[in-house]
Amino acid sequence: MKTGVLAGAMALALVIAGPALAKDARCFTSDDGEYDCQFTVLDDSGSFEISAKRKPTFQVWIDSPGVAFVGAVFEPGGRSVALPGTYYRSEEDGACWVSDATDTEICAW
Repeated sequence: MKTGVLAGAMALALVIAGPALAKDARCFTSDDGEYDCQFTVLDDSGSFEISAKRKPTFQVWIDSPGVAFVGAVFEPGGRSVALPGTYYRSEEDGACWVSDATDTEICAW
């Protein structure tokens, strides 16, 4: 009985939570410049994904406050590839993350 109640509660939680919703945003990457994009929150830590047509999709995974690791998908249906270095939140613009290995910058406003 407890298993059935637990399963029902989990199913209800999934229905209430629903899918992550993408929001319109303005993005910037060192390689692609500034462009319109979709911003999707990935978890409660503040991790997020940015995506746009004909641009790589970036996932910024927050490890701890101000520290993140980044993966990118460079072609539709492709695998996520870890980008080099640790990304730190920019002191000049809190919407930007900068790699300590390559100085690559990823921003979303």
